[in-house]
Amino acid sequence: MSQWNQVQQLEIKFLEQVDQFYDDNFPMEIRHLLAQWIENQDWEAASNNETMATILLQNLLIQLDEQLGRVSKEKNLLLIHNLKRIRKVLQGKFHGNPMHVAVVISNCLREERRILAAANMPVQGPLEKSLQSSSVSERQRNVEHKVAAIKNSVQMTEQDTKYLEDLQDEFDYRYKTIQTMDQSDKNSAMVNQEVLTLQEMLNSLDFKRKEALSKMTQIIHETDLLMNNMLIEELQDWKQRQQIACIGGPLHNGLDQLQNCFTLLAESLFQLRRQLEKLEEQSTKMTYEGDPIPMQRTHMLERVTFLIYNLFKNSFVVERQPCMPTHPQRPLVLKTLIQFTVKLRLLIKLPELNYQVKVKASIDKNVSTLSNRRFVLCGTNVKAMSIEESSNGSLSVEFRHLQPKEMKSSAGGKGNEGCHMVTEELHSITFETQICLYGLTIDLENLVFFNNPPPATLSQLLEVMSWQFSSYVGRGLNSDQLNMLAEKLTVQSSYSDGHLTWAKFCKEHLPGKSFTFWTWLEAILDLIKKHILPLWIDGYVMGFVSKEKERLLLKDKMPGTFLLRFSESHLGGITFTWVDHSESGEVRFHSVEPYNKGRLSALPFADILRDYKVIMAENIPENPLKYLYPDIPKDKAFGKHYSSQPCEVSRPTERGDKGYVPSVFIPISTIRSDSTEPHSPSDLLPMSPSVYAVLRENLSPTTIETAMKSPYSAE
Repeated sequence: MSQWNQVQQLEIKFLEQVDQFYDDNFPMEIRHLLAQWIENQDWEAASNNETMATILLQNLLIQLDEQLGRVSKEKNLLLIHNLKRIRKVLQGKFHGNPMHVAVVISNCLREERRILAAANMPVQGPLEKSLQSSSVSERQRNVEHKVAAIKNSVQMTEQDTKYLEDLQDEFDYRYKTIQTMDQSDKNSAMVNQEVLTLQEMLNSLDFKRKEALSKMTQIIHETDLLMNNMLIEELQDWKQRQQIACIGGPLHNGLDQLQNCFTLLAESLFQLRRQLEKLEEQSTKMTYEGDPIPMQRTHMLERVTFLIYNLFKNSFVVERQPCMPTHPQRPLVLKTLIQFTVKLRLLIKLPELNYQVKVKASIDKNVSTLSNRRFVLCGTNVKAMSIEESSNGSLSVEFRHLQPKEMKSSAGGKGNEGCHMVTEELHSITFETQICLYGLTIDLENLVFFNNPPPATLSQLLEVMSWQFSSYVGRGLNSDQLNMLAEKLTVQSSYSDGHLTWAKFCKEHLPGKSFTFWTWLEAILDLIKKHILPLWIDGYVMGFVSKEKERLLLKDKMPGTFLLRFSESHLGGITFTWVDHSESGEVRFHSVEPYNKGRLSALPFADILRDYKVIMAENIPENPLKYLYPDIPKDKAFGKHYSSQPCEVSRPTERGDKGYVPSVFIPISTIRSDSTEPHSPSDLLPMSPSVYAVLRENLSPTTIETAMKSPYSAE
């Protein structure tokens, strides 16, 4: 089943996540119509190769033209219109930068695999459980409820303000009517009654003014509490989930809900400020001794203005953290002179702010207090936020071509080739002009963290490693795989009190090895990604299993049962081990020399498993691999991943060039009857049926047997 078909079968909550990262850069219509073709291309490789990216972009446009021709015959007017528009947009946007389209599509496919992995991994670690519980917390529901209540209260004070205005207009009319009467009329009983009515109206007006101001004061107080005690905490929770997602953790969401809360509060505060301005106008037209408006309005307006400022200050978020398009799986790690992208968002969605908010990206100069290295940003670092930058109408801005450059310094060495960039500090905001400056800065506390990371608990470390596999290769690690990694980690002397240090994890070599634990793990990730990804996603690679556990699993299985595991002695190596029985019934285990990326680049791993042969003592070639552990027939497990059918080598007279016999490299594997273990890893090398056909065609059985006994046969 194609990846896109699997995506379409997800639950609605996961489909909503998929919908978030498809926009005009890569419309979902194209993903749907060209699903199989898109998945068959190597977009990640193209993102680092301009020539390859150019060819893929041209082929993409050709595929679109073919789809356009098909739908034209069906006379689907709407689809024809959309495809023409999409083709025009793609050609115009990526013609001068074909590598960018490869980056976009590669990222989308990676996010799909990540969502599929999240949907298929019911087992959650403590970190993920805590994150998920906070994302649907009671506090979040309370925030939404209180924001709605404040909005409703402001609507009520709006009615109070309008009532005060009407009451004052009526009072003013009656008062002026009495003032225009003749002196004789002013002494009449009717006029005296009117004066009493005016006094009552004035008392009512004073009461209503005090009541309205009291309600507004209460709204300001509730808004202050809501922002500082609940809304900002929800925002911090979202930022924590984003940080976890940057290292491969579960997808984070909730930004749209936060935007709704921020926007409603902003609308309420602006409305409240307008009401205070109207009260000032009313007080200017008519005031009296003890008028509450002049005494309270100035202080209230200052508080409202400060709340608006604070709300805007916190509403600027980095929606997508800095990331190099060439390394989409490594956000926040930036290399000098390599372009990166970053996207910011204003959680206050007000149409009047469109193109009025300017953002400036910069590197904090205070970083020099912790490092002698100085950086500057090259490229366009000032842009205006606009609604057009997002697919959901929010106010956003994306920097696509920023580039960190190190300033030359006479003191000290150059150090590491890279820098860490994290958010975020609001430098200034001016409400009168609605022009804001936002700085992308280095957080000094986070920099201290990177300089000296604290020890991590084993459970946290294992969960993060599973996230890395889920994010990078589309399938996380199960409990058995994690247990093997835990055993490997705790062998190190650094393991004490349930904690592991950063140095022991990625700086110091594993016992008896020339590489670190992280180097070993990263090589496996690279191997999976580039050579065995479909097998890994299907769950057919056990991978992390020790040799001792491997034998325990296989010893009671049918002869020919095998499993796939990652080599512990070779970086980026994968091997397979199978079980059989000797004539006396003794259980025997056989392992091949690990395959690395060099050998797997020449022949797909699934084809190796299909064609693998060994020559037994009786000179009969056999494929010893029958069942994938525990009991899955080999062809059932790997059949859909075979790249082709086994091919037979042509006879010399059919293809020989000028009478020459075609030369063929012949790897030969043997299992000797007098040994239950192979003499060396090179004793077990793959031999395809076509290779044996050449042997049998041109050599006699005696010659083959003699060659097998030759002292040079193992070289």
